[in-house]
Amino acid sequence: MKKMIGFISVLALILTFAFFTNQTKTNTATKKDLPIVGVLQLTSHPALDLIYEGIIDALNEEGFIDGETMTLDFQNAQGDQSNLNSMSARFVSRNTAVMVGIATPAAQALANSSQEIPIILGAVSNPEEAGLVANNEKPGGNITGVSDLTPIKEQFELIKELLPEAKKIGILYSSSEDNSIVQAKQAAEIATAMGYETTTLTVSSTNDVSQVSSSLASQVDAIWVPTDNTVASAMNTLIAATDANHIPVFPAVDTMVEEGGLATIGLNQYELGKLTGQMTAAVLKCESDPATTPVQYLEQGEIILNEEKAKELGISIPQTLLDQMANQ
Repeated sequence: MKKMIGFISVLALILTFAFFTNQTKTNTATKKDLPIVGVLQLTSHPALDLIYEGIIDALNEEGFIDGETMTLDFQNAQGDQSNLNSMSARFVSRNTAVMVGIATPAAQALANSSQEIPIILGAVSNPEEAGLVANNEKPGGNITGVSDLTPIKEQFELIKELLPEAKKIGILYSSSEDNSIVQAKQAAEIATAMGYETTTLTVSSTNDVSQVSSSLASQVDAIWVPTDNTVASAMNTLIAATDANHIPVFPAVDTMVEEGGLATIGLNQYELGKLTGQMTAAVLKCESDPATTPVQYLEQGEIILNEEKAKELGISIPQTLLDQMANQ
């Protein structure tokens, strides 16, 4: 009887071990079968961080949850081009189901790494001009996504409303970002057409921002900044220089107003991210083909004002503008 009980106990242990071993193998196999989503972010600053947050929230809402229904591989290059290249290669080697590039340099690195894996652009002003798609309406390859094309003309109209006496506008951007070069050119044309005298200066890295912005602030009545990742990463440095000269900054991005800019008509970065995440989910569900999916845009920008900064600089905000903000 004792031998029988012992035999049963040993058998039970063997079966239990076999069950859990098999369960572990099943779980491992299941995880290996999950689609991998590679997200490459150029660097860390509030605007790009909000885009990433929106992407993840949208993916979750669409049923793609890290570790359950997808495997998320998030990489942040911290502004280093060599990191962008190696991280892109990592995604390709892992056979990711879809890759997402947050900001133009990240998207370009992904595009250089593969012409087969679907790529979704997160915040690229003009994918066609950046050489990422054949056409914004009909991309034609493995890339589509979301544009963060900023309403430049409306932003300059906002400058005129807030600073009716201003005559000289400075334009500050990074010479290493294709996205910024295109916007700065458009801004200069728009400003000139509106009767402004423009002075344009560039930076090659965040190390240049203090000296260049101080020089520019001493020559103009206001400074306009595009959706530029280099300048955004050094926004505190820029504001320190412009505050010293009592000059307002009009950035193209809403989060840069929160960091000391005066005002903008900008796009909601989180909503840009959500739209990017929705497009990513559509590819994962095989409901969308990048080649035939047009680049998407947010419908309308919002007026964002830093009333505390206006008070610091002695700038009066017209009541009509405050009423517009209240009705947004």
